Amino acid sequence: MTALLEVEDLRVAYGKIQAVKGISFKVEAGQIVTLIGTNGAGKTTTLRTLSGLLKPVGGQIKFNGKSLKKVPAHQIVSLGLAHSPEGRHIFPRMTIEDNLRLGAFLRKDKDGIEKGIQHAYDLFPILGERRKQAAGTLSGGEQQMLAMGRALMSQPTLLMLDEPSMGLSPIMMQKIMATIAELKAQGTTILLVEQNAQAALSLADQGHVMEVGNIVLSGTGQDLLHDESVRKAYLGED
Repeated sequence: MTALLEVEDLRVAYGKIQAVKGISFKVEAGQIVTLIGTNGAGKTTTLRTLSGLLKPVGGQIKFNGKSLKKVPAHQIVSLGLAHSPEGRHIFPRMTIEDNLRLGAFLRKDKDGIEKGIQHAYDLFPILGERRKQAAGTLSGGEQQMLAMGRALMSQPTLLMLDEPSMGLSPIMMQKIMATIAELKAQGTTILLVEQNAQAALSLADQGHVMEVGNIVLSGTGQDLLHDESVRKAYLGED
């Protein structure tokens, strides 16, 4: 059975600097797969390449059995692969609802779009309460909710989340992680990049540890959570 996402020997460079050095991994339908590692490991570069924002210098990316090699970013979204980027990148002067509608820019089904907006409000009630408010007035955690809701508006088969807990309070981080678990329960496949290794591995079916552009360790989320080297390097344990 073909995996939903297959990455094989992926290499990405910024000029002469190779940021991703030949990584391979798969994401099966219905899974949460996480990439963990320190800053500069190549995690964000990997997601940006998968979504078509960067072009690889080598390797293969297949989504639903289809090569993404020559597919532009907007068409990748239409195939069912959505990206909620690091730093959120919401439109601060637009309302919450208008930000959500931008996530559905490729869709023509008006009724489905309205249901998608309601789904975002069901997931994140605070957004529904403030739907006419300028997005820039939201807290960091609320902006993260909006970024995730916007990505879901394209009805993705695979949702890529880049550092969803970055800069959030512990309580807000728990809410975001609980929502990720809820999305999985609803059938969304998730590729999660996250510096909070404990939170990410606790949710993940599979995990991959990245260091300076390479995957150095792979396993189930629980196996990595209890791996001694991972605990020392990423969980702050001696």
